[in-house]
Amino acid sequence: MKLRPLHDRVIVKRVENETKTASGIVIPDSAAEKPDQGEILAVGPGKKNDKGDVHPVGVKVGDRVLFGKYSGQTVKVDGDELLVMKEEDLFAVVEK
Repeated sequence: MKLRPLHDRVIVKRVENETKTASGIVIPDSAAEKPDQGEILAVGPGKKNDKGDVHPVGVKVGDRVLFGKYSGQTVKVDGDELLVMKEEDLFAVVEK
C-alpha cells in the first residue's frame, strides 16, 4: 500500500534513538521513550490560502525532523508504524 498525504500533511517514520547513554549504560526497550525524531517519507502538495493559492510544504522527502511525543496520527502500513501529521506539528529539520 502506498500513501499520498493531502494538503499540508506529511508521512513520517520514527527513527530509533540510541539505546546506550554517553557513559555506556544500555537502556532496555521497555524503559525507552518513543523517539521524537523521524524521516519524511511523503509530503502533501501544500495548504491553500484564502485566495485559493497553494502554499507549498517547507520540508521534503528524506528530511530528518523533530516533533512532539504525541504528535500525529499513527497508522500501520505493510507492518510499519507511520505517523500522519500536519506540517505545523513539526518543530525543526535536523541539519547534517
